[in-house]
Amino acid sequence: MSEGEHGPQPPGGARAKARLHIVTGKGGTGKTTVAAALARALASDGGRVLLVEVEGRQGVATLLGSPPLPYEEREMLSVPGGGTVCVLAADAEAALLEYLEMFYGMRRAGQALNRLGAVDFATTIAPGLRDVLLTGKATEAVRRRRGRRRRPSDAPSDAPFHYDAVVMDAPPTGRIARFLNVNSEVAGLARVGPIRNHADRVMEVIRSEQTRVHFVSLLEEMPAQETRDGIAEIHGLGLRLGMVLVNMVRPPLLDEADLAAAADGGPDLDALAAGLKEARFEAPGELAAALAGEVRAHALRVRLERRVRSDLEELGRPLLELPLLEGGVDRAALEVLARRLAEQGVRL
Repeated sequence: MSEGEHGPQPPGGARAKARLHIVTGKGGTGKTTVAAALARALASDGGRVLLVEVEGRQGVATLLGSPPLPYEEREMLSVPGGGTVCVLAADAEAALLEYLEMFYGMRRAGQALNRLGAVDFATTIAPGLRDVLLTGKATEAVRRRRGRRRRPSDAPSDAPFHYDAVVMDAPPTGRIARFLNVNSEVAGLARVGPIRNHADRVMEVIRSEQTRVHFVSLLEEMPAQETRDGIAEIHGLGLRLGMVLVNMVRPPLLDEADLAAAADGGPDLDALAAGLKEARFEAPGELAAALAGEVRAHALRVRLERRVRSDLEELGRPLLELPLLEGGVDRAALEVLARRLAEQGVRL
């Protein structure tokens, strides 16, 4: 991967022009949490940000302690400094009805189709249509300007954008290339006509300078491998890569000398048992053996994590880290994560 268009850039500069941030990652890496933290960080300078969830899991609502969200853009977070984060739980069927109403005035006809199950049937047998509707909702929000009435073209072209940034909580890495390559998926459905035109408009935004695809990983071999594979696929599609966001990072509990000694052979059992005996612990020998095993396991894990981090650094993308937060993630924890991202250069 060469420098320049898809190559390494400074953390701030790599995102300065981006308005659509697509977040993907292996299942279990905390992708939704990181997407929400990214949205909040981008709003920290007073920006207006939309967080779009496309998998129908209501993960953002769960994260924020909210009831399931309807298909509407709803303000969910107020950020000190005047920033706001709105959330949209995108739904392919609702997006199709909205599309029919917005561009063809077919609200009643669309509702009738929905009652007959035709909308769900169409999006089920044609997953490419589902994907273009979901990505289309996010890209429409990117293009939308203030003062728009019904169609994106209604507002003056020099009006400010309605949102300063849009963050998409996208499908996992195993599906992300197909999900974003909507032109290819729609080619088998429609080579001309409104669906094809809609797909072209979607791809115009996704392929543009204002879009970045970010990958969430852990310091573990399988998530890191999926990150490498996903980056290669996205690069192969000609899309612009963003950051690698390493989540749930744990600090080492020992200094370098103790880590090396523990990884290579473990602590001195006799000295450890003697110390435990002096502290009047029962069965100091057994306890020393158990503690020594835990210490060595920790040291070996730290060694593995450092090797994985080194491999991720070789991908040539800005590498940002988020800490493991004990006790789960809620709104307060989300603020901590967003602050960490802002400290590492994430801003509008």
